[in-house]
Amino acid sequence: MTVNTLPSADLDLEVLLAHKETIADGVVRLAFRHPAGDRLPPWAPGAHVDLLLRPDLVRQYSLCGDPRDRSVLEVAVLREHSGRGGSAFVHDTLLPGDRVRIRGPRNNFPFVRAERYLFVAGGIGITPLLPMVAAADATGADWRLLYGGRSHSSMAFAARLREEYGDRVVLWPRDRAGLPDVPGMLGAAAAGTAVYCCGPEPLLAVAEEVCAGLPHLELHLERFSPKEITGVAAGFDVELVRSGLTLTVPADRSILEVAEDAGVPVLSSCREGTCGTCETPVLGGLPDHRDSLLTDEEKAAGETMMICVSRSCGRKLVLDL
Repeated sequence: MTVNTLPSADLDLEVLLAHKETIADGVVRLAFRHPAGDRLPPWAPGAHVDLLLRPDLVRQYSLCGDPRDRSVLEVAVLREHSGRGGSAFVHDTLLPGDRVRIRGPRNNFPFVRAERYLFVAGGIGITPLLPMVAAADATGADWRLLYGGRSHSSMAFAARLREEYGDRVVLWPRDRAGLPDVPGMLGAAAAGTAVYCCGPEPLLAVAEEVCAGLPHLELHLERFSPKEITGVAAGFDVELVRSGLTLTVPADRSILEVAEDAGVPVLSSCREGTCGTCETPVLGGLPDHRDSLLTDEEKAAGETMMICVSRSCGRKLVLDL
């Protein structure tokens, strides 16, 4: 199923940080409300928002609250000690009462209806799965959750999940049980099971490898970090139809960077092909897709591309930009 992930320019507003609390080792939960008490934008399980923490610091976080509650948007943020500064800002600088601009919600990880689900979470990857678990349970679907983490104390929402759903939730702290048995859980899943997986790259790689040999399962992934980019970069030209410009993209620069230098307004966030903010329609040419977001079918169709990392297979691309 192809999902339109193109951003809407009007989904940009200022929100108030109403609540901040530590919910696990290195994890804080943030609750944002409208400063005037208005209803916030609707969203569905799997959606994320961009937090514009500073002009030079934009980060994406999955919504983990209740989509039916339009009074609040909730995210949970893991402190990334080797990160680029976003999580440190959230943990150390952002305080209740502060106002933050958000973009979105945007959904690159849509929840599909199915009779059976297997949810596989690693660490902070539990966040987009929380509303999916609630939605699956509300429909009476057959579902299970495998949730792995460094230790029990590091696993956000673990106690709540066990309390609400009992033995449908399998908690797998690595310090006690080793690596989670993802192959075993996937191998035991019945035909037609929708598998939703989010977490660190090694976990996703295992899920992809196992599901490649289990065609009766429907795998859905969300990455917080990009796949390794392969392929030799070469220069090419890009025609930006709406801007009336043709620009040269050298081998060591991205389409996004060249467009920004030319004064073309482009929404962007992660700049590593994982968030979908810079997704742009392709009008001509063949993209060299290097993102971690589009499905194989979407890449083959070549209708859109992530201009922060993807390039051109030929000498010229034509974009609706």
